[in-house]
Amino acid sequence: MACVLEAPLRMSVLSEVTASSRHYVDRLFDLDPQKVLQGVIDMKNAVIGNNKQKANLIVLGAVPRLLYLLQQETSSTELRTECAVVLGSLAMGTENNVKSLLDCHIIPALLQGLLSPDLKFIEACLRCLRTIFISPVTPEDLLYTDSTVISHLMALLSRSRYTQEYICQIFSHCCKGPDHQTILFNHGAVQNIAHLLVSTSYKVRMQALKCFSVLAFENPQVSMTLVNVSVDGELLPQIFVKMLQRDKPIEMQLTSAKCLTSMCRAGAIRTDDPCIVLKTLPCLVRMCSKDRLLEERVEGAETLAYLIETDVELQRMASITDHLIVMLADYFKYPSSVSAITDIKRLDHDLKHAHELRQAAFKLYASLGANDEDIRKKIIETENMMDRIVNGLSESSIKVRLAAVRCLHSLSRSVQQLRTSFQDHAVWKPLMKVLQNAPNEILVVASSTLCNLLLEFSPSKEPILESGAIELLCSLTQSENLALRVNGIWALMNMAFQAEQKIKSDILRGLSTEQLFQLLSDSDVNVLMKTLGLLRNLLSTRPHIDHIMSTHGKQIMQAVTLILEGEHNIEVKEQTLCILANIADGTTAKELIMTNDDILQKIKYYMSHSNAKLQLAAMFCISNLIWNEEEGSQERQDKLRDMGIVDILHKLSQSSDPNLCDKAKTALQQYLA
Repeated sequence: MACVLEAPLRMSVLSEVTASSRHYVDRLFDLDPQKVLQGVIDMKNAVIGNNKQKANLIVLGAVPRLLYLLQQETSSTELRTECAVVLGSLAMGTENNVKSLLDCHIIPALLQGLLSPDLKFIEACLRCLRTIFISPVTPEDLLYTDSTVISHLMALLSRSRYTQEYICQIFSHCCKGPDHQTILFNHGAVQNIAHLLVSTSYKVRMQALKCFSVLAFENPQVSMTLVNVSVDGELLPQIFVKMLQRDKPIEMQLTSAKCLTSMCRAGAIRTDDPCIVLKTLPCLVRMCSKDRLLEERVEGAETLAYLIETDVELQRMASITDHLIVMLADYFKYPSSVSAITDIKRLDHDLKHAHELRQAAFKLYASLGANDEDIRKKIIETENMMDRIVNGLSESSIKVRLAAVRCLHSLSRSVQQLRTSFQDHAVWKPLMKVLQNAPNEILVVASSTLCNLLLEFSPSKEPILESGAIELLCSLTQSENLALRVNGIWALMNMAFQAEQKIKSDILRGLSTEQLFQLLSDSDVNVLMKTLGLLRNLLSTRPHIDHIMSTHGKQIMQAVTLILEGEHNIEVKEQTLCILANIADGTTAKELIMTNDDILQKIKYYMSHSNAKLQLAAMFCISNLIWNEEEGSQERQDKLRDMGIVDILHKLSQSSDPNLCDKAKTALQQYLA
């Protein structure tokens, strides 16, 4: 019986809850316009701060009726304004509320309302639009479906400080990526918003500033424009610098620093400009201090990481400002058991978001250690740093894992650390685990790190090989993701350098001839160059050359012919000729060249090429083929003389290029000996 009763019980509870709200909706249908207006006003008062009431009214169908009244020409302006206010209040509830409003096509109705001549109604519509657009469930593209909307919003900027605040807020939330930036820029966003930076209203100044921070992010066009715009005789960079002074609110300091950072990264402001070195960088370091709020510390560290990412001088400067490297270690201890946070709500929030601090710290450490060996050493010597990175690699948050891998990648550029700290903490183990199953963005950085761990001086190389890395890397070379293909082949190239014959054979077996050809015909020159580099490393030391050419000679010669005949750049052809020179250094392998007239003619052609690098590489092939001390050298010399090689050598011995001249003379001596 209990099962049968369950549904009616639930229904009766729901009807009881909604019954108390039903009279609000019923009054919206009254024939007396005055009663309808009063009903909307009462509804407005009932829903303020009451999410339960908001949900009830939505379930009871209040939204379609409110939108109908808002759009009716016969409705009084006061009624239409109150409807917009109630809808805005409903939007301030849960994400489900916003979804319900979007399903009722609220955005077109509110945008239509902006055409009204009444300012109060326009402001109410904008306030509601602002609330809807800042919700994560609202697609930003809804703002851009009709190009006239942006033009109209730009025109409304001059109406009041409220229109300025709400429109700037809508723009800054709906500007996601270069396409949106371009639309806003082409509609005159820079010119229309610049003067708002000196508004008497703090909220307007702040929203205008946020607009510029998203417009300029990774956008050279906007950044180059901003640097030359002036308001009341003052250039925008100077205004931004004033806004990041210590006496300004933190939010303003941070956002100004973000604007200047974007302009600097876009090349609009030099990295050694005083506004970056003396103002922006110190301001961002201040934001990393432990007396700042969690979100300020996160944003400060991430912005600073972006600012210094590619500039070694800024990295050095940041590393010695306010003990930043040590200060960042606190990001991993937050919130501590002796936390000064007395606000329970705040503590709960920070516990849920503490992983963002770890992510930001890893990002900043990665930027700090990108180039300078001394900085890397300081980072690694920071308490428990390697343990923290190792732990970061297995965190549940993808963003933390990615940042930890980036940090590890940055530190793996250090020969010293590869030999010491990386070995002491066996970081290759968690790294290999990350590579087994991760999204592409993590795989790209993790495989780049693995490339460094496989360099010949790295002690991690042996255990990585034993843990099945060849199979893993060969599978990466088949990825549709270009960066993964490059890293897979790059790591194999490093692995093959001065490796034992067994490892080389395993690589060739793992790759398969078919895959090797696939890589050699890859449209990306990076993949091609790394594959040629791998072949060159495989074909080094005579016994290895002879062994590999005895099993894969036919296919490798085919590949070489393919590339030398193709439309490739000088570097690719030079690398291919160097592979031929290695083959020519083999004892039995050189016969594969001597019996291939097509290849011999190609070598002859490149000896007379206009590019000295290609001439030199072709000469290495000839030198290795005619070297006197080797068996069969006389027959090889005779065949090459008959082809006209000696005549070319005589000509090259008169070359103005000293390298070519010396190499030709050395080769000719083999004929005279």
